[in-house]
Amino acid sequence: MNRTSGKQRRPIQASDLDALEQINLDAAGIDIGANEIYVAVPKGRDVESVRVFATFTVDLERLADWLQHCGVTTVAMESTGVYWIPLFEILDSRGLDVYLVNARHLKNVTGRKSDVLDCQWLQRLHTCGLLQASFRPPDEICALRALVRQRGMLVQYRAAHIQHIQKALQQMNVQLTRVLSDITGVTGMKIIRAIVAGERDGQVLASYRDTKCKHSAADIVAALQGNYRREHLFALRQALSLYDIYDSKIRECDTELEAMYQDLKAPQAPDDPPTQPPAPRTGKPRKNQAHFDLATSLYAMAGVDLTRANGIDALTVQTVVSEIGTDVSAWPTVKHFSSWLCLCSQNKITGGKVKHRGTAPTSNRVSTALRVAAQSLSRSNTANGAFYRRICARRGPAIAVTATAHRLARQIYFMLKHRTDYIDPGPEEYERRHQERVLANLRRRAARLGFALTPVTASVS
Repeated sequence: MNRTSGKQRRPIQASDLDALEQINLDAAGIDIGANEIYVAVPKGRDVESVRVFATFTVDLERLADWLQHCGVTTVAMESTGVYWIPLFEILDSRGLDVYLVNARHLKNVTGRKSDVLDCQWLQRLHTCGLLQASFRPPDEICALRALVRQRGMLVQYRAAHIQHIQKALQQMNVQLTRVLSDITGVTGMKIIRAIVAGERDGQVLASYRDTKCKHSAADIVAALQGNYRREHLFALRQALSLYDIYDSKIRECDTELEAMYQDLKAPQAPDDPPTQPPAPRTGKPRKNQAHFDLATSLYAMAGVDLTRANGIDALTVQTVVSEIGTDVSAWPTVKHFSSWLCLCSQNKITGGKVKHRGTAPTSNRVSTALRVAAQSLSRSNTANGAFYRRICARRGPAIAVTATAHRLARQIYFMLKHRTDYIDPGPEEYERRHQERVLANLRRRAARLGFALTPVTASVS
């Protein structure tokens, strides 16, 4: 006899596991390496069902010709480093349906492992429809993504040389970092360039002080009294030169991005409601900002101003749009989108018990950008800021960052899907709605136990 506890169980929803049926009859599997590529096709299509090709372009073209000769219409390959990119582009241009599969999602059968067995295993799984293709945006978005990632790499390289500048100044005991919050600002760069040019007089160097600098000229003069040794000045000169080189490359990348945005316009449907363009920015610009009107370019591309969501600036929007594009139809619901970003809890349940709960580790660039944006809302006088502070007080800052990033992801999804602006209700309205939800839950719990909630009226003394 089945015994059940007093707790009412939810109805069991069985999944359809009839996946061993051969769905993709014209499927091939490819195991990619640095020097050789192993390809498996269904048996009977050629004398050899497995062939090996070199990685030169002429060999990749012969590989595509052989797949078409064998009647292959869909291909599965692992995303191994960057070796898959040339082959993916060639096969995609030939009209083949290419499945790019995460290598961590594949489990080979126990026993011997070889490149031949790997490609055959991929072909077998793909034939049975057991592989899920990774998300890859359209070609124009991929080109934009490549430039945005290139720009991010240049920013990282430039940051390393800022540290080299700081090290050289510290070795000379020039305490510029103590009187300036950012040595690469207007005041800092004027002083550093003057030092490299041969200026040593503290009064002259302090005259480059910007009027907005919090420290006085006397403090700057005291901080610039150092030991200007030849070897340290040489290191400072080289670090500054490399900083300027990477800064110029970032400007070139911004110029190319601006030209690329001109070719990417949002498809405007007749029934789409009109949206408001981004307002001119009045606050302090973010570090590493673009050298053109990025917010307006992103608005023209997406058809909606995503920076209206509090905590999200133009650089964050650029990261999001360059990674996923402006069409979110690849995710049927916002829950699919949040799960792809690894911003929602993924519970592991066995035996009716939750063994583990929490978000999965990820290196998704969109997720990282949204987490950084969420951290900026700790003191924001907005609804998103009130949400962050409420979760932080109850669960701590780490969970608050993830929860707020999840909230920002939902807002971006609906803005892109419906082409509608985000309207901030404000922290007071957010707290009022939250209180109404809490009271509604309390009323339901009280009614379930046979009680009713009655508001307490303050007695007049």
